[in-house]
Amino acid sequence: MKKTVARARTNAGAATASVAAPIAASSDAPKAAAAATRSARFDRLDALRGVAIVWMAAFHFCFDLNYFGFIRQNFYVDPFWTVQRACIVTLFMACVGAGQAIASAQHPSWQRFWRRWAQIAGCAILVSFGSWLMFPKSFISFGVLHGIAVMLVVARLTSSWGAWRWPLGGLAIMLPRLVADPFFDTRWTNWVGLVTHLPVTEDFAPILPWLGVVWWGSAATDWLLAHRAGVLTGALPSAARPLAVLGRWSLSFYMLHQPVLIGLLWLVATIGR
Repeated sequence: MKKTVARARTNAGAATASVAAPIAASSDAPKAAAAATRSARFDRLDALRGVAIVWMAAFHFCFDLNYFGFIRQNFYVDPFWTVQRACIVTLFMACVGAGQAIASAQHPSWQRFWRRWAQIAGCAILVSFGSWLMFPKSFISFGVLHGIAVMLVVARLTSSWGAWRWPLGGLAIMLPRLVADPFFDTRWTNWVGLVTHLPVTEDFAPILPWLGVVWWGSAATDWLLAHRAGVLTGALPSAARPLAVLGRWSLSFYMLHQPVLIGLLWLVATIGR
């Protein structure tokens, strides 16, 4: 990627008879959960997404400094950077699952879902094009936004799977470590995640293992809505409110911050020559 991580603000299958319906939407859910799901926004979740965005922007700023030669770091193998990247993507994907669980509990229409999905998918295409201009040999074919676009559909279709998402999420996370085949090493197939080696690309967020994090985020949020709704709906400290505002505009921030950072650093590098 441009070690690009990003997470868009989400609006938010049949299952077997034993699969539970969404806890927050069930008839026996606590009144607190029902009241919580009627809220248009969850400030604490937005603030958590804001934390991920700030972390992402700081990471990208360092990456851009390296790209223009102001620092010398290896963002592709140095654990200091690769672990940060994994943590940022994990935080974003957990927020994707949480947002989809809340949206499902509010019963949004498919029309609304697809409208938001189209925005994310469109931005993913723009990211591919922009990365191709800068990195033609390692452009982003399936990065974070591409993964989110696919996983949102899966999360929506599996929103009624209840507690089954815990073991399924664990399986999704572990499967790439257990199964790999050269068939999945091409740009046309590596999006699944069962690759034998990481592809040469500036960003890579395949379905496996990241779908597992999305499923866990959804399952955990359903449980919180049913049993600890206050964790999600409680008051936000005034100092954290800017993070909540930022979290509500995560997709816009993601699409704008790198062009701004790159433009400014290019200007500084040009003036300094």
